[in-house]
Amino acid sequence: MADDLTLKDVSIDAEHVIIQWGDGMTCRYPFRYLRLQCGCAGCVEEMTGRQLLAPSSVPDDILIVDQMLVGRYAMAFMFTDGHSTGIYPLKDLHKMSQFDAVLCEGG
Repeated sequence: MADDLTLKDVSIDAEHVIIQWGDGMTCRYPFRYLRLQCGCAGCVEEMTGRQLLAPSSVPDDILIVDQMLVGRYAMAFMFTDGHSTGIYPLKDLHKMSQFDAVLCEGG
């Protein structure tokens, strides 16, 4: 079955962004994990793909204070370190469900 990138619901709890996908899967994305996955030009060198963001510069207790849908294809998050320029394509967020840091059920 093809991945359903439809968002049924997006919410934030004390430690995670929780996404309920159209395929019935619900995934919990830790805040710090999402911050480290940012692909914006300030975090990843555009021409080479080299990571510019030093993991040690991201606090363990970082929070996401707001989220928003970008068109019909991505999410954006505002972090307590002031970072808000990253766009997280839905297809990339859905792929993250395969990694240990993201907890998913259903689907």
